[in-house]
Amino acid sequence: MQKFCITINRSFGSWGKTIGVELANRLGVEYYDRDISRLSSEYSGIDERLFVQYDETVRNKLFRKFSPADLHDIVSPDDKKFVSDDNLFKLQAKVIRNLAEKESCVIIGRCAGYVLTGLPQLLRIFIHAPFDVCVENVETRFGLKPDEARRLIKQTNDNRRAYFKYYTGGRNWDEAKNYDLTINTAFIGYEKAVDFILDYMEYKFGDKV
Repeated sequence: MQKFCITINRSFGSWGKTIGVELANRLGVEYYDRDISRLSSEYSGIDERLFVQYDETVRNKLFRKFSPADLHDIVSPDDKKFVSDDNLFKLQAKVIRNLAEKESCVIIGRCAGYVLTGLPQLLRIFIHAPFDVCVENVETRFGLKPDEARRLIKQTNDNRRAYFKYYTGGRNWDEAKNYDLTINTAFIGYEKAVDFILDYMEYKFGDKV
């Protein structure tokens, strides 16, 4: 069986994380999300809190586009830019690529689909749902009032959108052409979404997975 990697970008409240966890369980592979920060800290020696603070946010308004060569251009620990946002991204990207080259896995967010461009057996997915459906899901999950849920969804999605656009040179986070598969969970729910992805994997990869 050849190694494969599934990357998932998701609008907040659309069950993207739930789908990722269930996919990993069904496939018997590792699921990586927030532990990317821990692994990046272990790899670099940089305090994990810096990776957590920086996670899927961007402070610079000018777009950047990182090529595979750029991702290998990590500055040394004695450089003042070692803990810059851009270098933290490169270190995190290095960890993501190491994971995908070592094992089959599911990776959530962090421009992983872009970082892994060219990797054999790569499936890039975007999970979304209408805003009112996401609001209802977030209300239920976090016990928030509707206005609180709306603000949280908007802020989280704005951060993800800006982060993706910055590190991919202006690509749109929620544009279908950046993915192999996009799924609206409002119509099928997360369980059927997982079934659909597994069927799609069989179609895309055949008996290689």
